[in-house]
Amino acid sequence: MDTPKEYFKENRTTLDVAPPTATTSKDEAAAAHQEKKTPLSEWPKWFHATKQVLPIYISIHLAFLILTYVSALFSIANFSTKTLPISTLWHTWYRWDSGHFTAIASNGYDAAWRTAFFPLFPLLERAGAFLTHDPFIAGLIISNLAGLGMLVVLYRLVQEDFNPEWAFRTVLYFSVFPTAFFFAAAYNESLFLVLTLLSFYHMRRGNWWLAGLFGLLASLTRSAGLVLFLPFCYEYLRQHQFSSKNIRFDSLSSLGIPAGLALFALYCYYKFHDLLAFSHAQVAWSRHLHAPWRGMINSFMVILNRHVLSFDSIHNVIDLSACLFILALLVLCFVGPWKFPKAYWVYGFYAVLIYIFSVIFATDGSGSIPLAAFSRYMLEVFPAFIVLAALGKKQWFNLYYLVLSVSLLSFMLLQFLTGRWII
Repeated sequence: MDTPKEYFKENRTTLDVAPPTATTSKDEAAAAHQEKKTPLSEWPKWFHATKQVLPIYISIHLAFLILTYVSALFSIANFSTKTLPISTLWHTWYRWDSGHFTAIASNGYDAAWRTAFFPLFPLLERAGAFLTHDPFIAGLIISNLAGLGMLVVLYRLVQEDFNPEWAFRTVLYFSVFPTAFFFAAAYNESLFLVLTLLSFYHMRRGNWWLAGLFGLLASLTRSAGLVLFLPFCYEYLRQHQFSSKNIRFDSLSSLGIPAGLALFALYCYYKFHDLLAFSHAQVAWSRHLHAPWRGMINSFMVILNRHVLSFDSIHNVIDLSACLFILALLVLCFVGPWKFPKAYWVYGFYAVLIYIFSVIFATDGSGSIPLAAFSRYMLEVFPAFIVLAALGKKQWFNLYYLVLSVSLLSFMLLQFLTGRWII
């Protein structure tokens, strides 16, 4: 198996634009910079990436459509003559946070606790409602279009920095992760990830203003967008040989990332006289700042103290397993044959930061599901899926992951469609 480091050494010439490093000559850096000046030459590459991604995207969405259709049987008794309206096909996706985003799109932030949901997604829903006459339908369209863009950008990123084989498997494994159906729901997951990946992509290419702009939009979508700031600073310094003499005016583009959060904070102050209303709103979901391991320990204790086939036990097994699985992949980002080479450490840094940012906001210890929604948050740790793609070169691993993940994805989607607790 080629490790990232071996592939980088043996196939350096196949990379389209290697970002300047400390060992890159001035001529090479100038050539890379010149290539970035010809955006038209990039379109064939984006078109190729789209062609590679579309079969995965279409097949997954066909599976979602079939499962949505057959889920109607959970509402119809055996041999009943009852029929359901065709709108059931999309109304079954109106679950949990979808209602909060739709309410904000329709009525604005009418209560401080709603500021837990950041504004860009409901703003787009409101704009889309001019065409659909329903912000929820607009949200579904936005999520699914953003989901396609997310996979295309992810493919380009992995293809250019690693290789096409890993790019395809990364997209495939990402698309069938057990909670990946949220990319098709009227949630902000796919919008946040496409903006994050675009920021990351332009970071790697040295397009700092675009990276800052997409980072700003990401932090207007979820508070987790703020995590991009440190990887941005690290990657900027790395590409400028960690020398203060090489820092230019474009370094200020990094301020775009926290600017999104700052803009929302100013709105919160104007509306509710509280700059941190979005943070204080987490109390409504019993979320507080904890040590990174606190939620996982509490989840493990619930599993030990509940019956093995109880609601609490099964849900904690699901959430804790997702967190530990991604944690294991994070370790492999830095240790072992699949670790990222030094030029790609920014992937590992981002993965660690977004993981920690997620797990430090567990629910109170008195709650029965301390890691509620964490299996969904693990989707944001996209570098873990690059390591997963490297592992997938082993045929047995590829088989086990796909069979188990697709099975769990189908089950969890049916739970979601029928109103069961899967968030």
